[in-house]
Amino acid sequence: MPGVMVVNNGGPEIEGKTTIYVVVSAIMAAFGGLMFGYDNGIAGGVTSMDDFLEKFFPDVYQKKQIVQENNYCKYANQKLQLFTSSLYLAALFFSFVASRICTKHGRRLTMRLASIFFLAGALLDAFALNIEMLIIGRILLGVGVGFANQAVPLFLSEIAPAKIRGSLNVLFQLCVTIGILVANLVNYAVADIHPHGWRIALGIATVPRIMLCVGSLIITETPTSLVEREKFEEGRATLKRIRDSDNVDEEFDLIFHACELARQVKSPYRKLLNRSSRPPLVIAIVMQIFQQFTGINAVMFYAPVLFQTMGFKNNGALLSAVITGSC
Repeated sequence: MPGVMVVNNGGPEIEGKTTIYVVVSAIMAAFGGLMFGYDNGIAGGVTSMDDFLEKFFPDVYQKKQIVQENNYCKYANQKLQLFTSSLYLAALFFSFVASRICTKHGRRLTMRLASIFFLAGALLDAFALNIEMLIIGRILLGVGVGFANQAVPLFLSEIAPAKIRGSLNVLFQLCVTIGILVANLVNYAVADIHPHGWRIALGIATVPRIMLCVGSLIITETPTSLVEREKFEEGRATLKRIRDSDNVDEEFDLIFHACELARQVKSPYRKLLNRSSRPPLVIAIVMQIFQQFTGINAVMFYAPVLFQTMGFKNNGALLSAVITGSC
């Protein structure tokens, strides 16, 4: 069953308190976005550090030392490209796996698994002794990204009262951009710590990963997820707890009705091809395509490397990446 979006069409507005539990849960869950952003931003700075290149990519390091300039990219190395891209390939594949787990076993378990993969990947990269360990660590980080990107936005939308649901959903994307900025700042701060600055940059990410892991143990499952799995009484009790009110019958009925409608949908992905679904489907696809055409992802991933190839020194390239990431 796909994720369920509860919408109150035409009925009276449902009052929902913004309790401290909702706020804390949202902050804990949003660490998933922070880690995604950090992993986006950290690779470009690390791959521009000479200590990192000398240890794992000596061919690229030697090309950087050649004074003569030409139009051929010094960073054209398949293993180096694999180091960067393996995270996104793993995230793409495992997001489909995470979708099934998120539906069958809940958002909280999916976030817990994401934090475990994040933590294992960060530790493996920070203590990497060879290129194999480095790439396996990036793959594990990608698995964490796939799981977190499935569970966290759903968790935030389902736990939030209707009046602040949009704001809490934006929190995930905000944390992604903050994570990118933090990664660029960390890269700049550790660039002159030889020879293990890159290890600090990759390993310092274990802190928010531990916080997400702890948070996934503290937070409760969402009422929508519990109702999806036919745990109705537990879902009602959870809704009372997160709303800090016994008057949740109307909201619970909406959740129950939405889940029942979702169960009746057979082959939901096939319905995307229906005539009525084509306009929003085309708009969604075209928006993503044009976002890629802007080149912003290349800038975010490779900003320090791009600045270096334009003649900036190491610290200058990293500082320029900080400025770019803060805009």
